[in-house]
Amino acid sequence: MTAPVRCRLRPANALDAGRTGWILHRFALDTPWMPVLYSEAETISFCGVMIDRGWVTVAEQEGRVVGFLARDGAEICSLYLAPGSCGQGIGKALLRQAKAAQPELWLNVFEANTSARRFYQREGFQQGARGTGQDNEEGLPDIRLDWVDDTKQEAEE
Repeated sequence: MTAPVRCRLRPANALDAGRTGWILHRFALDTPWMPVLYSEAETISFCGVMIDRGWVTVAEQEGRVVGFLARDGAEICSLYLAPGSCGQGIGKALLRQAKAAQPELWLNVFEANTSARRFYQREGFQQGARGTGQDNEEGLPDIRLDWVDDTKQEAEE
């Protein structure tokens, strides 16, 4: 395993829509089981909307955005890394910040995304309900994953 690489986390700004949209679109293009439903321009626009809503945190290395996490309250809407950025602790850093901000988190992960499922399981997420794909636009089976900060629950008891 490669040693973790330092990254800087910061709130996204409007100028980050292009890079975050490119990262998200690359995932769809590079993932055989993932349908490509939108153009890169549409994906950039979608990321711009999430940024405008204040949901997005980006991870930077050497001034370049290499990953992002979009969170709406307790829901993690997106966590994606640029090609070549996995396994460096970037996703873990983004998730750590989300955990610090919220005592409970949840997300839906595609059943076919085994690497993401392993990542979230290592990070303490528990499997919840399974979906058939009828509730997502990709039409792919998914799994709800939930995380609860046990340390805060124990402190309240």
